[in-house]
Order: sequence, then C-alpha cells, then structure tokens
Amino acid sequence: MDLLLEVNELRCGYNSHVVVDGMNLHIAAGNMVSLLGPSGCGKTTVLRAIAGFEPVTSGEIRLNGRIVSSPGVRVPPEKRNLGMVFQDYALFPHLTVRENMAFGLRHHTAGSKQRIVDSLLELIGMEGYGKRYPAELSGGQQQRIAVARALAPEPSLLLLDEPFSNLDVELRERLAVDVRDMLRSRNATAIFVTHDQNEAFVMGDKIGVMNDRRMLQWDTAFNLYHEPADRFIADFIGKGSFMRGELVSAETVNTALGRISGNRAYPWPEGTPVDILLRPDDVLIVEESPRRCTVTDRAFLGADTLYTLRLEDGVELLSLIPSRYDYAIGREVGIELDIDHFILFPLEPIVETAEADPTSSE
Repeated sequence: MDLLLEVNELRCGYNSHVVVDGMNLHIAAGNMVSLLGPSGCGKTTVLRAIAGFEPVTSGEIRLNGRIVSSPGVRVPPEKRNLGMVFQDYALFPHLTVRENMAFGLRHHTAGSKQRIVDSLLELIGMEGYGKRYPAELSGGQQQRIAVARALAPEPSLLLLDEPFSNLDVELRERLAVDVRDMLRSRNATAIFVTHDQNEAFVMGDKIGVMNDRRMLQWDTAFNLYHEPADRFIADFIGKGSFMRGELVSAETVNTALGRISGNRAYPWPEGTPVDILLRPDDVLIVEESPRRCTVTDRAFLGADTLYTLRLEDGVELLSLIPSRYDYAIGREVGIELDIDHFILFPLEPIVETAEADPTSSE
C-alpha cells in the first residue's frame, strides 16, 4: 500500500509552548480519515502543519514520499498540491459561483475551466447556480461550493477544518453525508478535523482521537466505541457509565450487581479496584430480574428511549431500549447486563514489578 501522507513524530509549538507532541499519522491514497478531539487538543495545528502554514520543531511530514516539513525544510503551501476547506467558506464575495470555482484553474484553457466547473456543479446538484454570488446562497450551498472549489484543481489531498461548524445541527448532519459521498465519488483523499463525533464517524473510515497534544487512538468508529484505549476515549466517545468493581480473577469483576465476566483477561493483581465501562446497550430492562433500580430520567429519541437508572447504592447507569416500552420516572424496574465488550480501567496506575531472576546471586 503506497502512502500518500506520512506524519512521523510531529512536534509543533510556539516558543516553549508545545501544541502537538509526538504525532504519527499515515494515510494511503483514496482514504478519508477524521481527526477528532476537544477544542485546544492540537488537531487544527496538525492540519495547518500538513498544509504548510505552521512550522515543525521536530519530526517530519512527507507527501508522496517527499519531505515537505521538518525542522530544516518547509515547502510553501502552494507547492504541496493540497486543497483546503475552512469553517467560514472563504468564498470571494465579488465573484460568482462559477468564478469562485474556477479560481484555482489559472493554467487551464477557458474551455477546460468550463468543463471542470460544469461537472462539479452537476456533482453537487447546483447546476443552475453558476451566475449567483455567495451572498445569494444558503450556508449549506456556500459550503458545497467551497468543497467543489477545493476539488477543482484535483489536489492529491483535501484538508477540511471543521467545515460544518457554522451550520445548524440538522444541516450539518445532512451536509456531512453529501460531502462524504461527493469525495468518495471522486476517490479523494481527505482529512476531516472536527470536535463532533457524529461528523467524524460519518466522514472518516478511520478516526484519530486527540487530547492534550497527542494522538490517543487511531481506529474505526466501532472500536473507538466498543474498545476504547483509555478512560478519556471511553468518556469522550458515545454515552456510557462506570460502575465500581474489584478484580477477582483475570476475567471476572465483583460489582454491586454481582460477578461480571467478559471476553478478555486483564493481567492485574487480584483485588485491584476497577471501573467497568457499561454502554447503554449493555444494560437491559428486564421486569422479572431480582436486580432492582429506579428510573430517574428518560430521553425519548424516536425509535429508542435512553433511561437513567439508579441502583440502591446511588450508582446511575444508562439503558437504551426500544421506545415501545414505556417506563415512567420513579418506577422501579429490574435490569440485566449483556456485555459483549469487557472494558475495565484501574482506579490507580498499575505498577508492574519485575520478577526476580532465579539464576542471580547476591
């Protein structure tokens, strides 16, 4: 597999302030990926460094095998063959839609420009909008034009920096699907930066979760949800709750709901205090169960309802069940656990001790 982009041990910062530290990212041509994380985690700085707008203090960035950024090398942005889409669309207000889209096609003939623009207008479903100005378009239409303009010169890599953040939630969700389909139809390679996990899951075949300047996990959406690498990701991705327990064997935890066993073994000492991650689909409401709890909150989501359930010891769990079952707040119900992914986090760091060498002598 030929790598289009290689980011190796990237470090970026200003004076003594480190913004990105030890970042690694490898992307093959035709792949679409997302960088996901809270504000200030460094994801936009990574994108700007790839584009050539930010200097690199250590590590390197390669495009098609060529170093474009390192402490001693910085290829200008315009020589990297990249396209970039910003939050604020960055369309030229005095140019028509057609003129905006043709802006990066300076070295093309008039006929070639027209063919490229016509094909992109058809791709985004805006064939009749070529003579309009940006101010005459909705936010979603402007963003479609911005993406199409970035695609017009056929860049080797497209960088999208939270392009839907200025739009309302419903439009963002719909536009994310439209833009993803547009990019896939062009077999584009793209990096999508966002703090919204739903957008990240829609846009990226793989997602990198960042926090505090570092990449914490590079994985599929399924694995980020069901197999989080650390507690931050478990909290940040999806909904869930934690229940205190104590390890009684490598595969079993003693909890307020009894002993729970799962699909993996943990090499920690017996008696280790842990938290077990319970996703809403792990917790089932079963009327006849002897494990009792009280409904303290509910959120109707259409096909499903998300319930907050309080155990006798005050621990609250989440349960997602079909909305045809209706339980009022304050009602006592029974619950059972159906855990396919057994995820534990120790309450304190596990200190590994080296075993004594039986062949050594004092």
